[in-house]
Amino acid sequence: MINQPPKIVIVGGGAGGLELATQLGHKLGKKRQAEILLIDKNRSHIWKPLLHEVATGSIDADLDGVVYSAHAAKHHYNFQLGSFCHLDQTNKTITLSELKDELGHRILPERQVSYDYLVLAIGSVSNDFNTPGVNKHCFYLDSNQQAERFQHALLDNFTRLHQDDDQQHSLTIAIVGGGATGVELSAELYHVSDMLKMYGLNKMTAKRLHIDLIEAGPRILPALPERIANSAKRELVKLGVTVREGTQVKEATENSFITKNDEHIKADIMVWAAGVKAPDFFKDIGVFELTRNNQIKVNQYLQSSVNDDIFVIGDCCAFTQEDGTQVPPRAQSAHQMAQCVEKNLIATLKNQPLSAFTYSDHGSLVNLSRYSTVGSLMGNLTSNSFFIEGKIARFMYISLYRMHQRAIHGSAKTFALWISEKVLRVVRPKMKLH
Repeated sequence: MINQPPKIVIVGGGAGGLELATQLGHKLGKKRQAEILLIDKNRSHIWKPLLHEVATGSIDADLDGVVYSAHAAKHHYNFQLGSFCHLDQTNKTITLSELKDELGHRILPERQVSYDYLVLAIGSVSNDFNTPGVNKHCFYLDSNQQAERFQHALLDNFTRLHQDDDQQHSLTIAIVGGGATGVELSAELYHVSDMLKMYGLNKMTAKRLHIDLIEAGPRILPALPERIANSAKRELVKLGVTVREGTQVKEATENSFITKNDEHIKADIMVWAAGVKAPDFFKDIGVFELTRNNQIKVNQYLQSSVNDDIFVIGDCCAFTQEDGTQVPPRAQSAHQMAQCVEKNLIATLKNQPLSAFTYSDHGSLVNLSRYSTVGSLMGNLTSNSFFIEGKIARFMYISLYRMHQRAIHGSAKTFALWISEKVLRVVRPKMKLH
């Protein structure tokens, strides 16, 4: 009997999962030392920090996304479309839900996938904290589909106001959550409103846009240094954003948020971008040790606390550092975890010692569209961070995306993509209008 190579199954094609599948494909899949399978419920990948730009039409996910099946064929791994719903540790299988089309017709039945090693890289979703009305009345920006749904609603409202001759009427958008997503979305909305006149919607201008950014904590960007938060707030206020700090929402209705003080913040479009958690179905599986945000607890090697054959990376991973704090749910965390698990899976196959994960915080950047970019970088020689803004910060922000592209495409194709983007800027609209 011919020995089959070990099978490594990666569930989730986000920043960490896709990078891991790509690197393992080159180092193990190409040489047939292991079978690499990536599973995702979507057919294409978009870098999650760009979803606010998809939501405003600043980028087109159909052009800027990565199609998993095509990418897999070039990088020596396999791809399967499906949603993970059950785990059988004893028989080393996962179950994928029945797959249906938009009309409810069955495409694929419920099916099982076997594995020798499993990597969970499912990411996170917005945490509405069970606030009444949020799920029914608000937009989320957790996925490409949700971002595109928001963009269609935004275009409809732009068109409505453009054909409304009463200049006193405006578009009001309320965003709950003063983290990076809420802050960057606020700035990007003003940017695209300024661009509308280039495409015939000259009556819908930024002057007819009003944004309420609502943060329950004492300041926006609570996870970042105060200097960054203050700088970002100044830029947002300058644009016209009403920044409401220390404002807790207790309910969402069809056209307003109701605060703890019973104030009604009315809005034509309502967005919930407050807090993150791992998907709720992790609780239903009933296998893992979880945090209150459903994140899976892991050991020093990023193996789940209940099974050494199951690794966890990215936003759904709860890794406790030596100082007792959790690694934050950021793209740089997922990237570093993917690198660690790549090394540990290869070491496991070679019966070599595993490497403990150590998170290195390289700083944080917040992009306020074309208006400003602010952030902090961690110094290499000291433990202190230093503040950056303007063109240098913007360059560093763009570099993060290029690093992600390089990890999944390689240097040559990343350079080719950069050139093609420059060319496409000349021939295609600066914003998606459909």
